[in-house]
Amino acid sequence: MSSIALSPSVAASASSSATSRVVNWGRFARIGLATVLAAVVANVLVYVLGDVVVGYDRDFLILGNPSGVAIFTFAAAVVAVLVYGALLRYARNPVRVFYAVSAVVFVVTTIPDFTYVPSLEGASNSQTAILVLTHVVAAAVFVRLLTTRARPRSL
Repeated sequence: MSSIALSPSVAASASSSATSRVVNWGRFARIGLATVLAAVVANVLVYVLGDVVVGYDRDFLILGNPSGVAIFTFAAAVVAVLVYGALLRYARNPVRVFYAVSAVVFVVTTIPDFTYVPSLEGASNSQTAILVLTHVVAAAVFVRLLTTRARPRSL
C-alpha cells in the first residue's frame, strides 16, 4: 500500500502560499474606476488630436465621432479590470498572467484594423493608424495602472 503524505511543515507552507496575498478590494475598485476613466479620457484625447492632425473622413464610421471611441474603450477597460480582479483572486502570479493576456488580446483586437478596416468606405492609412493608436493607448493605460497600482501585497 502506497501512501503519499505531506509533512505538517510542507502542508502548512503549501496552504500559506495560496493565501499569502492580501487584496484590498475597496482600493482595487477605486483603481479600477480610475483605470476606466483614464483610458476613456486618453482615447478621446487621441481621437481629438488625430482629427486635428489627420482630418477624419466622415464616411469612415468607426471614427465618425468620439462617442464610438469612448464606448469601445469603456467596455474594454471594464473587461480588463474584471479580468485583472479575477487574476488577483485566482492566479498565482496575476501580474505576469495579465501581461500575457493583455499582449494576446492586443494582437487579436488589432487584426481587424489591418485586415477588415482598410476595406471600409472612407478608410485611409492615416485613419487606420489612429485607430491602432487607440488600441495602444488603451492597452498602455490598462496594463500600467492595474499592474502598478493594484499589485497584491504579501503578508
